[in-house]
Amino acid sequence: MKSQDIRKGQAIVLDGTVFMVTQADYRTPGNLRAFMQVKIKNVKTGVILEKRLNSGEDINEVSLDRRDLEYLYSDNTGAVFMDIKSYDQLTIDPQVLGDSLLYIKPNNQVTGLVVDEKVVSIELPKVVELKITDTPPGIKGATATNQLKEATCETGLKTRVPGFIGTGEVIRISTESGEYLSRATEN
Repeated sequence: MKSQDIRKGQAIVLDGTVFMVTQADYRTPGNLRAFMQVKIKNVKTGVILEKRLNSGEDINEVSLDRRDLEYLYSDNTGAVFMDIKSYDQLTIDPQVLGDSLLYIKPNNQVTGLVVDEKVVSIELPKVVELKITDTPPGIKGATATNQLKEATCETGLKTRVPGFIGTGEVIRISTESGEYLSRATEN
């Protein structure tokens, strides 16, 4: 594949090493040649690099095996997931997951991206619903203003919510930005 076809979430090989693409921007500066600016994460070591690739450069893509995983629990060795098809338990290093665990509750399902029988990343849904465990009390008249206050969710995620949201409420949060979207609708 050509360098300009690289997208976030793909696995590529550079200099014999497998990397996950965490960010990819195609840039065309006015008087210079176009290039691809990528942020990549080494699958084995977890080291993040920024690299500039020439436009049209050939890049080897690694095919990712996508597996449905269920999050079970975390301990001092990492996060334990279960492969839904085989019921095998996999322990994933916290460095591989980064902040992703802040968006996952036990027994939630995610998609694991696997290279050489090793989970290198997980795909979160675009939106998750989490319960607020701690936030200051609401401010009178907060519905008329656009004031935000700090809130802590059940997973430990800290986000900012409108003043009318209280402790115990379930809210919808974007996994891409970590921002409050809305109250969760009750079915």
